[in-house]
Amino acid sequence: MLDVRRMQVLRAVVTSGSVTAAATNLGYTPSAVSQQIAALERQAGVPLLERVGRGVRPTAAGRLLTEHAAIIGQHVAEAETALADLRAGRTGRLAVRYFATAGAALVPPALARLRAEHPRVQVDLRLNNPADQLAEIVHGDADLAIMVPAHEEPPDGIRLVHLLDDPYHAVLPKGHRLAGQRVLDLAEMAEEPWVNNELAAGPCMERMLAACACAGFNPNFVVQSDDYATAQGFVAAGLGVTLIPSLGLGQRHPGVVVRRVRNPEPVRSIYAAVRESSVGQPALAGLLDALRDAAKR
Repeated sequence: MLDVRRMQVLRAVVTSGSVTAAATNLGYTPSAVSQQIAALERQAGVPLLERVGRGVRPTAAGRLLTEHAAIIGQHVAEAETALADLRAGRTGRLAVRYFATAGAALVPPALARLRAEHPRVQVDLRLNNPADQLAEIVHGDADLAIMVPAHEEPPDGIRLVHLLDDPYHAVLPKGHRLAGQRVLDLAEMAEEPWVNNELAAGPCMERMLAACACAGFNPNFVVQSDDYATAQGFVAAGLGVTLIPSLGLGQRHPGVVVRRVRNPEPVRSIYAAVRESSVGQPALAGLLDALRDAAKR
């Protein structure tokens, strides 16, 4: 196999016209340059230079390798430039995963800022897997996932960056007996029929059920829905009451009222999950900053 470094030495000799001139340009001794050329000739199996007066000129094989050395040098320079751009966050690709309500509230302004600051970074944006929100991060298939953690301690090598706490609110039909109160004790909803708006299993459902348990009851779900907009429609029709987090109330149904809840107030904490090894990447760090700013707003 031909040695790429020796090919570059050959190119320097051919370009300079002599071993001595090439040695001066490269900062080597003439003997070291001659040894590199001799080793390359052994690898090639043919002479690469021939003497002309006090200088040298390439043989046909020498010209061929010199031309390829120039191409290789150009490719290496391009690779170094691309790598520098990647390290500086000027180029690259980020795979981002999110859940629906966070996507609507946090992701658009954060991505707009990322695009302004890192216009050549491509973003692969998809909904995450609700059954295992960390899977793609752990396996290296995604760079960032916005999630509600099921457990406080992340797996080894994963960092959870807190974005915001998202409190739940009571959603009632207009005209409901509790609609006149500004704040409800959660226990006041114990005897009501409920509209379920969460997946059957998951951290958001766990937090809602845990809050109800603290208030001394289990909600009586009479309608099943897996999104907040549909759940509001069922509530507006008088089929039940529900709890919806603040981020899920961006668009309110005209037939419902929303009230604060206490004793206890259910809250889901939203985090960005990233790999510890990736935190220092400029584009990813910029996206995290943008998400935190979006969460503050």
